[in-house]
Amino acid sequence: MKKETDAMLLRIFIGESDRYMGKPLHQYLVEFFRKEGLAGVTVLRGVSGYGKNSIVHTTSILRLSTDLPIIVEVVDKPDKIEDIKKKLEGVVTEGLITEEKAKIVFYEGGEKPEEQNKIG
Repeated sequence: MKKETDAMLLRIFIGESDRYMGKPLHQYLVEFFRKEGLAGVTVLRGVSGYGKNSIVHTTSILRLSTDLPIIVEVVDKPDKIEDIKKKLEGVVTEGLITEEKAKIVFYEGGEKPEEQNKIG
């Protein structure tokens, strides 16, 4: 069975070296969003990128960076995302935050693939 609901995707672009309260900012954000009860969060580590200062950060052997791009994506209902954005004001002090409408699709029920192959 499939269920769909409207949602909002918040994407936070930061650097790997960004910190908050003594820990990596991306780690703090995951813990914070979980504590706040948001539906889901994923942290992505970029292989290359640059921000407003145009300094390229890359995993290239010739220019190995210690500040690779990090993207933290969090998704939930629009009202919960609006509430969480207010709480991020003192936490994310540098970087970029984008948001976009999304649709959450849940697939539930049915047999798991490994159970379909079992006999009797």
